[in-house]
Amino acid sequence: KVGIFSIVKPHAALLIQSNIEVVTAEHPPLRDELPAATQWRDLATMRNEYPYMEFLQGAAPLEALSEVVNTAMKDQPTPFALAQLFSTFIYSNFEYKKGITSIETRVEEIWQLKAGVCQDFANILLVMLRLAGIPARYVSGYICPKDQELRGEGATHAWVEAFIPVFGWLGLDPTNNCLTDDRHVKLAIGRNFSDCTPVKGTYKGSSEHILEVAVTIENGKPVNREDTPAPVFSYQVHQPGATDNSYRRFMEMQQQQ
Repeated sequence: KVGIFSIVKPHAALLIQSNIEVVTAEHPPLRDELPAATQWRDLATMRNEYPYMEFLQGAAPLEALSEVVNTAMKDQPTPFALAQLFSTFIYSNFEYKKGITSIETRVEEIWQLKAGVCQDFANILLVMLRLAGIPARYVSGYICPKDQELRGEGATHAWVEAFIPVFGWLGLDPTNNCLTDDRHVKLAIGRNFSDCTPVKGTYKGSSEHILEVAVTIENGKPVNREDTPAPVFSYQVHQPGATDNSYRRFMEMQQQQ
């Protein structure tokens, strides 16, 4: 569901609260039985087909990353095996480290840092899959908490879905090096993060602002918590704006013209 709203009155703060109840189900076991050559031939025919073509574009021409992909494909694995291999490569070679990247960090920077969070790992996997000719899309959602053995619990999470001829769209979580299961709650899919942002909008006023995001997930058992949970993400822009209402000043300037 998508909701649209406007607030025309001047205001100093905006709180958007969303509640959702999700019922999950276990995934059946997967059997990769179709010959690899047949699967790759099927993928090759999808390059110019809707809706797969838009999920094959946008692969960054990073030489080092292309070498990794080409080396992995020399053994001619199935698309499913190759996707799992890429996920394992990211999990093994990139450090899960908060605070060193942002939503605007490019793939080239992530590759140099060899570190980041779930969205960074998803972006790397997207590029690897698309370079290999496998349609891949960005997924935004959550992980249901259990024993805190998975990275990304208690916050927004990101992973990738790859189109595998045998299975269709298959979820891979490179942050935890696993296939998605009944603990992964999918909220949105897109070509990249910008297609999946939970809130988009514009405002007129001072450019200095603070954005905070808080997430609470109750896995069937309500927990004792305050009404307002602590933010899991905070972003502040230090750009002092005008002391008066900039929108009113802008309207006055238009009227004067």
